[in-house]
Order: sequence, then structure tokens, then C-alpha cells
Amino acid sequence: MSENLDYGVHDKLPFGKNLLFALQQFLSIITATMLVPVIADASGVYLSQSAALIGAGVGTILYLILTKFESPVFLGSSFAYISPLATAVAFGYFGILLGSLFAGLVYVAIAIIVKFVGSNWINKLMPPIIIGPVVALIGFDLASSAIENITTASYNLVTIAVGLFTFFTVVFVSVKGGKHFKMFPFIIGILVGYALSLILTLIGNATNCEILKIIDFSKLSTISNFDNWLPNLTIVGLFREGTAKISSFGDILTIFIAFVPIALVSFAEHIADHKNISTIIDKDLMQNPGLHRTLLGDGIGSIAGAIFGGCPNTTYGESIGCVAMSKNASTRTILTAAIMCVIVAFIYPIIAVFATIPSCVIGGVGIALYGFISVSGLRMFKNVDLNDSKNLFVVASVFICGIGGLELRFGAVVISNIACALVVGILTNLILSNKKSGKSIETEKTDNIDAENKK
Repeated sequence: MSENLDYGVHDKLPFGKNLLFALQQFLSIITATMLVPVIADASGVYLSQSAALIGAGVGTILYLILTKFESPVFLGSSFAYISPLATAVAFGYFGILLGSLFAGLVYVAIAIIVKFVGSNWINKLMPPIIIGPVVALIGFDLASSAIENITTASYNLVTIAVGLFTFFTVVFVSVKGGKHFKMFPFIIGILVGYALSLILTLIGNATNCEILKIIDFSKLSTISNFDNWLPNLTIVGLFREGTAKISSFGDILTIFIAFVPIALVSFAEHIADHKNISTIIDKDLMQNPGLHRTLLGDGIGSIAGAIFGGCPNTTYGESIGCVAMSKNASTRTILTAAIMCVIVAFIYPIIAVFATIPSCVIGGVGIALYGFISVSGLRMFKNVDLNDSKNLFVVASVFICGIGGLELRFGAVVISNIACALVVGILTNLILSNKKSGKSIETEKTDNIDAENKK
């Protein structure tokens, strides 16, 4: 087990403690998981938040099974598929399921290739000098989300103060808190932030001061509508609606073009996330359980998630950040969090209460969470010599293209800034590789170190 962890991958925690850790994981992923269906289907006819939670829970359970409970990763609704989902909604439940099936099968196909060819080519193509900056970039890319949550659309100084107070609470508990408190910085941060928000909201209601009304209690009014209590499962909707909204091969091709390229882009993020968690738990997941298993788990988990919740899943950086901060990598905790998602999805009042958590509180936690992701990436290439101009250009190309927001658009297909940064980084590294040996800069150094160790 890594020295950075209190609980390893296979550790069995006491029931109560495991439940708290699972709740912390749940809180780290719930906002993003529930936001995807709202953005992709504003009408709420085909996609629902409760169903997305079930999809995330079922998908994660399948992922854990297929990876032999070796990888402490949570799968949740993927933001990368928001645009394809918006396209698929026009073709009804069958269109949504078909698109998710195409996306999942891309992962399955790559998993089969890796199984027979191996994964060494990926390590050579994406050494630490590339994958490190990409992981850091994922955190940087999420930074704007945290700040937007804190500032809110109307730029409220009160919400900024609450968000920062939540962040400082998380930091203080993580660093200065007692032994038991250090394990649950997110739960404590959210509770303290929510308590402060509640006090300010009550004062705001009493004085009719709008900027103090941080908590939107109107979300609780949806509890009285019992139509919200039963999750809108995609598979049930398909049996009810049928395939009538897809009338030609052209419709199927449209869905295929919308989903498959995004799946190829998400593959790069899958690699980055698993390299990141491998560093945190000090265990190479590319070797055990193997990249073919993590890809298969991601693909099958994504398909299964869509069958229930409509949204294809992906590995969550928020969950990985939670593992790093809580120092708990037990897959039993991830499993419990997944089961928790499924159970909570059928208890709508709980979902409504979670929906009242102010965005500024979530943003405050996000500063710590996304910051940990970035730092994890930076640690991956801490031994790289950046005084070497060749190495410097590789890292610089990833950061500037990613932070600058370089995207490639081909009609409805958008290749994200992270994917573009990864490709540019790989090309830069290949161009600057040692021509005589054909090895990349980082690979050459690694080979030299191995040779010295053998001596």
C-alpha cells in the first residue's frame, strides 16, 4: 500500500467509517452527475437526474466487477457527451441508447486490441512528460467551473465569501484537523458551508435582502409532485415509446457520427485518469488489472449506465481527487457509494434536499478537489528536467494549447481542448525524439535509468 494512503485498495473498513467515506465520494460526484441530464435535455422528457444517478451507480458496480475490484474509480455522467446527447434526444429513447451503445463499443473494441497487442505502446506514446501535464490540465480546466459556482451569474460577493469559507474549512480540516476529521474534509466543508448559507438565507428572508438569500428552498416544492419520485429509466421509456423516431439509416448515421468521435476523445481522458490514480495508490493499473480491463469496464459501464439513466459514463476526476484527499482507496468504499447512488435515486426528497446545496459551497469544495487533480498531474513529471529545452517545449505545448482552449470542430463533432493538447504534446515529443534510436526524450531517459539499475 502507498505511504500516502490510510486505506489501500483491498482494505475493509468498519461499517460506519466506510459509510461516511462513501457519502463523501457521493457528494464529490453528485453535482456533475445530476447536471449532465439537465443540460443535455432541458425539457426533462428523456433524461432525468434520478435516472442518471442510477446509471452512474450501476455503471460503477460493473466497472468494479470487470476490473476485479483493483481500481478505485467512480463512473458518472460524462460532460463530453452533452452535445451528442442533445442530438440523440431528437430521436427519442432509442436514439439515446443507440448513441451510448456506439460510444461504449468504441471502448470495448480498443480493449480487445489492447488485450492482444498490449499497452506498452501507450506508455511509450504517452510518457510522464506528456500524461503529467494532461492530468494537471484536467484540473485546470475544471477550475473555471469552481470559480463560476462561487461567483454565481450575478457576481455576488456574499457567495464568494461563503465559497472561500467552505474552501478554508476543507483545508483546515485536512491539515490541522484531528485524526478522524482529516478523513472527511469534504463532508465537514459542505456541512459548515451549508450551515453558514442557511444562517445568511434566514437573515436575508427576514430583512428581504436578496444577496443574502443563498439557498433556494423553492427546489423543495418539487417533492409534492409525485411524478418526480419514480426515476425515468431509459429502458422503460424505450419499451413505452419504441423506435418510431428513427426512420432511416441516415438517422442512425447521424447518431453514430455524434457519439463515436467523442468516445475516441474520452479514451485519452481515460488514460490520463488511470495514470493519475495509479500514481496516487502507487500501483500501475495499466498492468493490474490491465488497461484492457479498465477500458472494458468503462465501456460496459457506460452502456449499462445509459440503459438506466440515458447518459454515457466516464471516469470522474472528482472521485480521484477525493481518494487523494481522504487517503482512502478502498474499492469497498467506491462500491458503497455506487449502491448509495441507486438507493438515493428512488428517494426523491433526498435528491431535492441535495439540490438545495448552494453552488458556492460546491465551488468552494471544488477549489480543493480540482486543485488536487492538478497537483497530482504536476507530481507525475516532477523528476523531468525542465532545464532541457526539449522537455520544456513538450510541457509548454500541452499547457498552452489546453489552457488557451484550442478546439477542433468538424460540424457537430468537437475535439476538446484537453484532447487537442494531448495530441499536440505527443506530436511535439515525437518530433523532438532521438532520431538515432527513434526513442522519445522521456523513454530514452527511462531506458538509461533501467540500464543503470541492472548494473
